[in-house]
Amino acid sequence: MPDKTNVLPNNLEAEQALLGCMFIDNDILAEVIDKLDENDFYQESHKLIMSAIQRVFNQRKPIDMVTLTDDLEKEGNLAKVGGIDYLIELTQKTPTAANFRHYLDIVKRDSINRNLIRAARNIIDNSSSSTDGLKSVQYAEKLIYDISKTGDSSTMHDIRESTVVADVLDKFQVIATDKDALRGIPTGIPFLNKLTNGLQRSDLIVIAARPGMGKTSLAMNIVEAAAYQGNVCAVFSLEMPESQIVQRLLCSAANVSMSNALSGKLTPNDWKALIRTSEELKKLSITIDDSARITPAEILSKCRRIKAKNGGRLDLVMIDYIQLMSSGSRRTEENRTREIAQITGDLKIMAKELNVPVIALSQLRRIEGEPSLIDLRESGAIEQDADMVMFINRPDVTAKQEEIEKKGIVKGMADLIVAKHRNGELGRCQLRFKGEFTKFVTPDPDELREINAAKAKKNAKTAKNEEKEEEVPEGSFSDDGYEGDMPF
Repeated sequence: MPDKTNVLPNNLEAEQALLGCMFIDNDILAEVIDKLDENDFYQESHKLIMSAIQRVFNQRKPIDMVTLTDDLEKEGNLAKVGGIDYLIELTQKTPTAANFRHYLDIVKRDSINRNLIRAARNIIDNSSSSTDGLKSVQYAEKLIYDISKTGDSSTMHDIRESTVVADVLDKFQVIATDKDALRGIPTGIPFLNKLTNGLQRSDLIVIAARPGMGKTSLAMNIVEAAAYQGNVCAVFSLEMPESQIVQRLLCSAANVSMSNALSGKLTPNDWKALIRTSEELKKLSITIDDSARITPAEILSKCRRIKAKNGGRLDLVMIDYIQLMSSGSRRTEENRTREIAQITGDLKIMAKELNVPVIALSQLRRIEGEPSLIDLRESGAIEQDADMVMFINRPDVTAKQEEIEKKGIVKGMADLIVAKHRNGELGRCQLRFKGEFTKFVTPDPDELREINAAKAKKNAKTAKNEEKEEEVPEGSFSDDGYEGDMPF
């Protein structure tokens, strides 16, 4: 008896039956063709037959003995598969095509198991010669993940046969009954929570601003709010070390001045607040990674580990920031725009695969005035791939003192502008940036009314003065020359 210990999993009868079903019923062929690959078959002859079936199918020809024999003969493979006699034998071994799904399941099962065995061997070989443990883990994760994706055949559904329409109606009914149901990840900002019903899973959310406007502060405020609600959060900081991220998080949550903490000017009350808050933060599920030049693939790999560590849960990912990321491929400055496009595309795919909202920060070009989508630095693909784009605009940071007084610009006031929202409305709100705490807060409504009233009054006064300046009094200089008496 031959030794079968080294024979990979396979089922000859199931492979023969499945091929026979495709010969007998072309309707079945249309249903299974996109779920099968020639490498799903173990027998070499069956691989050649499946390859021929795919070629004939792509040529929009019926699959029968004549068309299949013709293709195999042209490719020089007819004799290799056993000739016409073996093709006839396949149809005779399958009297009915009714059980094709069972045959398909067996063939796919064995195919996946063979791929896992091959992947395990490759992982062993790679691990035996590798000098980098992290890269070995990433290599193993990628091989296993690629195999898991090949088994996912649920991406295409006929709306007439699926329950998706009823599911959507049920979702709307649940929301109508309870507006807090199916709520996404809370942001800590009432305006955003109302506009988005919380950050939604699989969305790529871009927060963009010029340097020094508070992108990181706003993103960490959202992470903090989400974590305090019991969500599992991951922060990937390419710009700041972990200690600075925690420093910001601690001072923001405790409402303690970070400058006082760094200069040794903390009061007894400040110390109490910091100690109390530090105990609370230790209970939150926030994972921080401060690797520089990290790639989307590495982030995805680490996020999978975070999910595994937290019982399959990961609720929010924050990345600071896109322009510091690498795609992992070699590049030059000339194709940096293309690389950014690849990075944002990968981030969107990652959000979908992990089924979590991903917040990615982005730089803006150095502009004057209010930012817009065309100001996103280095790539229009950021706008294209993002489900939501938000801008932070702080006029007090860029305006000169004269302009601040003239336009009634209030120190510390910021505009949060939702410039793109694929699944909802656009809008804006005013926030107050408390720099000493590195946090954005929603101003009191009465304060907002006073600020906006004062600003409107200032603008009206400025407009009136400008109108007066445009009037040319008699005896003064005009655009056309001199009028009246000369002053000398």
